[in-house]
Amino acid sequence: MLNQPKVEAAYYDWLASVERITVARSLPDPQLTFQMDIQDIVTSVMPGLMMNFPGKGKLRAAGAVATAESQSKYFAFKAASIESAYEFKRAYYQLYFLEEKIRVNRETLGLLNDLEKLARAQNEVGKVTLQDVLRAQIQQDQLKTDIANLEDSRHSLLAQFKAALGLQPDEPTPPLPQRFESTSLDLTSEKLFATALAQNTRLKAMEADVRAAEASITLAYKARMPDTSLGVMADVKMNPTLYRPWGTVSLPIWRDKLAALVAEAQANKRAGEARLSAGQLALAVDFAARAAVYRETSRNLELLQTELLPKQRQSLEVARSGYLAGQIDFFNLTDAEQTLLRFSLDEVEARTQRELSLVELSLIIQGLSPSGTDSGSKAMGAAAAPGAMGPGSGGMLPGNSAPPPKKGM
Repeated sequence: MLNQPKVEAAYYDWLASVERITVARSLPDPQLTFQMDIQDIVTSVMPGLMMNFPGKGKLRAAGAVATAESQSKYFAFKAASIESAYEFKRAYYQLYFLEEKIRVNRETLGLLNDLEKLARAQNEVGKVTLQDVLRAQIQQDQLKTDIANLEDSRHSLLAQFKAALGLQPDEPTPPLPQRFESTSLDLTSEKLFATALAQNTRLKAMEADVRAAEASITLAYKARMPDTSLGVMADVKMNPTLYRPWGTVSLPIWRDKLAALVAEAQANKRAGEARLSAGQLALAVDFAARAAVYRETSRNLELLQTELLPKQRQSLEVARSGYLAGQIDFFNLTDAEQTLLRFSLDEVEARTQRELSLVELSLIIQGLSPSGTDSGSKAMGAAAAPGAMGPGSGGMLPGNSAPPPKKGM
């Protein structure tokens, strides 16, 4: 975050707003005055000093307005920091998805190599035809191309990962994590909502706007208080020196103007309160929708890890034994292998979807919109697209109620 220009800009915006508090509650600068009386000659020279004094309570009210506005800027700075962290997490899990998919495809390539050797052995003893060997080789060639395409797409994801860290294109690429971390499954959406709702930066910024509007109402009422100016001048040409004290008092007599100031401040407060209520409602709706996606992806992940993958691995071993015994053909054996590959890729995608939905859920709870989600999905789709042309393709389970991954995400 220290490298992100947008975080730095938001920080200095907040810092400037903090300094404006002192400016708002400070007295106006004193003024030096100078007056001369001239006939044929200079008859008097009167330097002086004048000071303006705002009406009682005006400076305090102006300081309160600036303080509330500064709080709003602080939450904007915090929001920029959270968005920066979100961009990094999204790039992190996109790389995680890619590396895991490459790993699964390589493991499947090794499995296909073993199946080819098995088919060759069966062909040498005359149990099967050469077609089984060729079918295994074709699938290996397709999978090798998929792996090459996925590895090539790593460059674009590394560029996103680098940009998320605020690094310039000419700076060296940082080392990737040796081991990617996933969130534990015991994190429930209810627990997340309970712990993070109080940190919602958007709602806090709206609350600060309401407080600023309330302070503006107080300041508007203070406009009825007259301002005073006091000063003193001295005629240095006179002997003895002549002193001329003087003062002025403003007359706030335009009642319609004063009433308009108060009405404007009250309207701003009501608008701020309405925006705050709307923000709270929108938060509840967005959270419910995103939490549903999070729970579905968690259930899908648990199903794949605890039921489908273990059973499909067992099914593949049974198919291998059946092929050796001549009970099933090579097509059924490769179908079992393809199903295992599909489930493995589904498990990777479910893990990635779960992590991204959790990150987006956290962002929504903070009061921010995951605006980059679509672009992130497209980037992941570009990485996943090669798998759609051959054995490396993956997809959500048939009959699954969870929405399909966006563009392969």
